[in-house]
Amino acid sequence: MAPAGTAAASDSLSYRVTVDAPSPLKETLLRDVGLVRWQGYAEMTDDLLDRLAREAIDEARGMAAAEGYFSAQIDVKIDRAANPVTVRLVVDPGAPTRIATVRIVVTGPAAEAPLGTEAIARITREWALPEGNVFRQAAWSIAKQRALATLAGSPYAAARMTRSEAAIDPERAAADLVVEFASGPAFHFGEFQISGLQKYDPSLVMNFSTITPGEPYSDTALNRYVRRLNASGYFASVQARIDVEAPNPDAAKVDITVLEARPKRFEGGVGYSTDVRFRTNANYRDVNFDGHGLQFVADARLESKIQSGSVKFTRPPNASGWIAAYFTGVERTDIENLITRTAAAGTRWHTIEERDQHALSATYFHDEQQPSGSPTVTANALYLEYERHWRRVDDFIAPTTGWMASAFVGGGVPGVSTRNFGRLRGRFAAWLPLAGNNELNFRAEAGAVLAASRDGIPSTLLFRTGGSTTVRGYDFESLGVDENGVVLPGRYYAVASVDATHWIDESWGLAAFLDAGNAVDSLSNVHLALGYGIGARVRTPLGPFRLDVAYGQEVRQVRVQFSVGLTF
Repeated sequence: MAPAGTAAASDSLSYRVTVDAPSPLKETLLRDVGLVRWQGYAEMTDDLLDRLAREAIDEARGMAAAEGYFSAQIDVKIDRAANPVTVRLVVDPGAPTRIATVRIVVTGPAAEAPLGTEAIARITREWALPEGNVFRQAAWSIAKQRALATLAGSPYAAARMTRSEAAIDPERAAADLVVEFASGPAFHFGEFQISGLQKYDPSLVMNFSTITPGEPYSDTALNRYVRRLNASGYFASVQARIDVEAPNPDAAKVDITVLEARPKRFEGGVGYSTDVRFRTNANYRDVNFDGHGLQFVADARLESKIQSGSVKFTRPPNASGWIAAYFTGVERTDIENLITRTAAAGTRWHTIEERDQHALSATYFHDEQQPSGSPTVTANALYLEYERHWRRVDDFIAPTTGWMASAFVGGGVPGVSTRNFGRLRGRFAAWLPLAGNNELNFRAEAGAVLAASRDGIPSTLLFRTGGSTTVRGYDFESLGVDENGVVLPGRYYAVASVDATHWIDESWGLAAFLDAGNAVDSLSNVHLALGYGIGARVRTPLGPFRLDVAYGQEVRQVRVQFSVGLTF
């Protein structure tokens, strides 16, 4: 169909357009200008071509303005002697218009109360179109939307934008921006109203919350609650919002809508990793085993180096915010000429707050170690442990900024364990964004078993290291105490790693890294094994995918290793 106002003619012509403009404006013109889009029209006429050429000038001027060029010179040149006719669209954008001033105004209770001070400061600090930047219409719209979302994510959930103005001065190539928001009242959390429940009691949903009735509203707190419910296994979908029309903002209702997931699920799969080679696994889960939210999980794994099976029961959180799990399992490993067989049973209790999490556990281990060419050694332990976790990152699955730390303190119970011992372990990781789409990731961990000897201590409580998630360039758990070609776990270990990544775009990047670490049985003459190399990084829903080419300095070998997910 021809453009409105044109008629098909018996004599048609064909033409081809070239666009002379800087990127990215050129890409926009090639995609959206009518003169370009209609160049394949079979019934083109001279009159229609002239009309499209005139319209192209206004279209190009508008597109240039949207990119911050308000003094652009546009010209369309048509060579009718050529066959096909050639059309050249020339755009000289001129100087880009830059932000000269930004004025952000918040009116209403937020401007007069302490609760609003932090929100207003954050809006100003995180304003997405600061002075000196090129003015672009899309960026202007995004900046306003983000600022409004920031204010509405604070206690002022009913905030709205009342004015926005971008005053453009083409002669100065400058833009003066003004945006005003009306905050509305400060909201506080009130009653939670839950809909969509069929199988579970409302207390199950409420016990996942760390929100105290009466505390100031925060979308961050509400989003953490929703994320916790979505990750619980009970629900396929969870949505929550505060009632901004509440007659009493000091106790505003929160509507929570859930869609329950199917309680029973079976999963199986096969895979390959550079650490354990080929593997297959099967997992059966029932999140409502007893009709009251008790979760049952049976898991079996068959890998080249590790074979394991386990059963676990997990209760929903209690009113104090603790989740209790009870488990039993067996594992066999064949790594670096050492065969281990371990049976374990125990319980672990942890709090629901991921950012500041506590955990207590008690596990009984029966362990057999069989070094190649040596007799089997047996050890037992009733091991008690306390854990403390701190997480201050922007995303728990794929962090880009912030830090995490964990501390573990435990010991074997005298009289029930083959040997008395204590155990300490600590981990730290940090993500630091740098200029130019660059990122620095640092990771360190260390541990010690406090005993006169490793004899009589279950192997799973001792330490080995090496592999794609610890010291790259070495085989999985190949760094430890070497005795006659058998790598035994030691009482001490330490690992440190630095990754520098340059992100090509939002999805993938290139990295260089340096790892150092080892596991030993004595702190005298400790030597850290080095691994270093380059790799590729891809952001996925499961966390970062890492493909590394690593050189292990001690073994003088190059290994290609990969892993998926956060390794902290």
